[in-house]
Amino acid sequence: MEDGDWVMVRRPAGKDIWEPTYNSPSETTKPLKITFSGPAKFFTDAIPVGNGRLGCMVWGGVSSELLQLNEDTLWTGVPGNYTDPDAPKALSEVRNLVDKGDYVQATSAAVKLLGKPKNAYQPLGNIKLEFDDSHLAYAEETYYRELDLDTATASVKYSVGDVECTREHFASHPDQVIVTRISASKSGFLSFTVSLDSKLDYHSYVDGENRIVMEGSCPRERIIPPESKDNSEDPKGIQFSAVLHLQISGLMGLIHVLDDNTLKVEGADCAVLLLVGSSSFESPFIEPSDSKKDPTSECLHALKSITNFSYADLHAHHLEDYQDLFHRVSLHLWNGSNKSTGEGPLETKNPMPSKHNMKIKEGKDYVAPTAERIQSFLSDEDPSLLELLFQFGRYLLISCSRPGTQIANLQGIWNEDLDPKWQYVNAFFSFFCLPYLPFFLAHCMYSVLFPFSSNLIS
Repeated sequence: MEDGDWVMVRRPAGKDIWEPTYNSPSETTKPLKITFSGPAKFFTDAIPVGNGRLGCMVWGGVSSELLQLNEDTLWTGVPGNYTDPDAPKALSEVRNLVDKGDYVQATSAAVKLLGKPKNAYQPLGNIKLEFDDSHLAYAEETYYRELDLDTATASVKYSVGDVECTREHFASHPDQVIVTRISASKSGFLSFTVSLDSKLDYHSYVDGENRIVMEGSCPRERIIPPESKDNSEDPKGIQFSAVLHLQISGLMGLIHVLDDNTLKVEGADCAVLLLVGSSSFESPFIEPSDSKKDPTSECLHALKSITNFSYADLHAHHLEDYQDLFHRVSLHLWNGSNKSTGEGPLETKNPMPSKHNMKIKEGKDYVAPTAERIQSFLSDEDPSLLELLFQFGRYLLISCSRPGTQIANLQGIWNEDLDPKWQYVNAFFSFFCLPYLPFFLAHCMYSVLFPFSSNLIS
């Protein structure tokens, strides 16, 4: 303050506030990478990426790849009075049974307090990639899939003969796009088809020469099971759109249109896929049919602002934004020979990765699969695995909760089911909010929590 006047100071970026320099006694900081030795077999084995609003699960298939998509406003239901008029009577019955000590009957009667099934978070759709038959003969020992927490980038690598194939995926918050880059070490090697589909009511079509548009709608009511009721005549719920923009490089590369809903790439060196998504959701208090938002127009407008960026530009924007949050906290753990007194040198018993226990694959060092590290934890008490778990939690919070997004449900923003088992937001406060402050991610919490609280009050 000078002469009674306030001097405004710009808030420092997270990377300026905290730049850890400490290394463990035995080695430099270990890579924060979750790794796999094969494609995902289950949804929970896929790699989650997200920008707060859009989510994607990367399965890492070789000849056939599935990228499952989510958008945080896609829910069943419409504005209305969801108060259960029978709840007071059910509550009185439960209280009477508890007073009599009949806890078994009270538990059974308490089911009536749950009311009708709540509305459910819905999947947006899928990007489906089908590669040519040469990928069926890939060398399994060369396969490597990882999530790099430091860069929020998922990658898949494998070899077909002497050709190394690589895919990279990230979800950019500043550019609001999911980006996939597919490349090969041999010129003109890439040939594949790409299409969009969804479990919801949808249709898709090719727009121009290198763009696929998918449009659809959520049901107005939750349907259990989804196949038990034909809602084709019911008024539609929230509308949604997803647009995929395809770019290729290479002198011989070509893009063909198949069946008006699929793009086929032949003989390319590299391909970049840009996926944007939007919905007609405006507010919890606006009927979907009254919404003025056109999700397809929103998607095309978003694409128009980023199609002139190179892949390197998009990745740089993503890193600057993400690492400003992620680099606010660094955790280093180690164990030692004298745990009872805490005296003496502290050394990692079996650090991973290190030059002693790294596996060698095609002549290159790589981090051992995370599943193997978990299985061996009882015997080696690898402290770097705990560091990885801690930072993975921070990664998920950054990826599912950003300013302007909806409050996360119990699955974050990643869901493959029309009838998910864990979709409730009422447990968000206990499960998600507690770590925000110790994770130095208060900005991600307040900008989501306060608008949500205001909606509840309204």
